[in-house]
Amino acid sequence: MTPTPAVRHVAVVGAGTMGHGIAYVVAAAGCSVCLTDARADALPQARERIEALLAGGLKRGRLTADDQAGIRARVQLEPDLDSAVTGADAVIEAVVEDLPLKQQLFARVEQAASADALLVTNTSSLSIARIATGMRAPARLVGMHFFNPVHQMKLVEIVTHGAEGSSAVAAERAAAFARQLGKEPIVVRDSPGFASSRLGVVLGLEAMRMLEQGVASAEDIDKAMELGYNHPLGPLKLTDLVGLDVRLAIAEYLHAMLGGPQYEPPKILREKVKKGELGKKTRKGFYTWSD
Repeated sequence: MTPTPAVRHVAVVGAGTMGHGIAYVVAAAGCSVCLTDARADALPQARERIEALLAGGLKRGRLTADDQAGIRARVQLEPDLDSAVTGADAVIEAVVEDLPLKQQLFARVEQAASADALLVTNTSSLSIARIATGMRAPARLVGMHFFNPVHQMKLVEIVTHGAEGSSAVAAERAAAFARQLGKEPIVVRDSPGFASSRLGVVLGLEAMRMLEQGVASAEDIDKAMELGYNHPLGPLKLTDLVGLDVRLAIAEYLHAMLGGPQYEPPKILREKVKKGELGKKTRKGFYTWSD
């Protein structure tokens, strides 16, 4: 069997929490990466966040000064989408969880990217087949669900869908690319929430209901899972890192698609999102963040 060619040049569309983290990991793996975003302020903010990751890696001894310089040099910021994706071996979409937006984006990316580029969505719950609806060759699209913080989390979900001529080849390429980035891929079928979000959201929402009911503090609920079940982060702290708005959108989608009271967003989540308490990115969520 012919080996899957290594990816050398990557475009990341969306420079927010996930996008800048994916760009950092791609550059750390030795690939050049072009990061793009339609929002004027997103790219300089992403550069600052990548610099913070570089500084942290150097401080902890995980990077040398040469590593730091190499990663920095391999990350290019490009505000124009078409220019960013032209010539890329892989295009990774990491925009907000909005189905029409993703559909429109891939209809455009498909035309601008090379015919053999791997096209990837980083959605955490939306249907890959539905995202691919507007594409001329929907089988090109595959899900690669990265986890936050991307530079620390080893898992990548490879999500296949039932498009005609479907995505076995794309899934194989995506899994090889994940390993190239130092990640461990699992392959799941396109279904609401895939494997990780479907399980993780239930745990997170139940933790929120426990907090609402006064069962324990946020810190002690999280400590129960960290020390009792060996989770690296408790569900409430993880929600703060992911973003309460993101968790709310996923929960609403899963509740609409699957039903069941376990997916119903609790009142505390809706209220915090309404108040703009979205987690670490706003410095307040279930915790107060100082940096």
